[in-house]
Amino acid sequence: MTFRSKKDYLNFLKSREISVERKTKWADEYLDKKLGKYFDIIRPRMPLSENAKYGEWKMNFERYFPYFKNGVMLIGNSLGGIFLAKYLSENGFPKKILSVYLVCPPFDGSLSEEDLVGGFRLRSDLSALEEKTKNLNLFFSKDDDVVPAEHAEKYRKKLKNARIFIYEGKNGHFKISEFPEIVKMIKEEAKIK
Repeated sequence: MTFRSKKDYLNFLKSREISVERKTKWADEYLDKKLGKYFDIIRPRMPLSENAKYGEWKMNFERYFPYFKNGVMLIGNSLGGIFLAKYLSENGFPKKILSVYLVCPPFDGSLSEEDLVGGFRLRSDLSALEEKTKNLNLFFSKDDDVVPAEHAEKYRKKLKNARIFIYEGKNGHFKISEFPEIVKMIKEEAKIK
C-alpha cells in the first residue's frame, strides 16, 4: 500500500481491520507444495509493505540478484506486480527472464481505496518490459474490489504481446489459498510434466 502523507498512513493504522486468524495465501505454502521440488523459490521481503516507497523496494530487490539464475520466473502480486512492471520497463536485468507473472497489478492511481504514490507510477512506454521476456502474463478478477479488472485493458493498450487473463471471481483481490492456473502455466513454460 502507498499513502500520500504520514497522516493518511497513521489514520489507516488506527482504523484498519485486524484479525488474529492465520491467512493462507496462494503465494506461500501452496507454491512451495506445488512447485518447490522443481524450483528454488525466493520471496524477497519488501520493506514497509504497508507504506511502500518504490526506491526502497528497488534497492532491496537488487540485493537478491546474486541468487537469481538464468531462466528466472518472476511473480508480482498487487503492488508487487506494478513494482515488477515498473522495474523491468525502466531498468536492465542481470539474468535471462523466462516468464513474468503479474497478479492484479494496479496500472495507475484510479484505485478506489488507495492512492498509488511513493514512486510506483508507470511510465507511458512499457515496451522494455515485453522485451525482457517472451512470456508476460497478467491476471485480473472481475470481483476484485482493490484493483478493478478495467486495469487489464489499460495494460492491454501498452503491452501488445502480453497474455491477459480476466477471471469471473478470485475471491476479490486474489484472496485465495490455491491458484492452480498459475501453477499449470509455470510448469508448461518451464516444460515440467
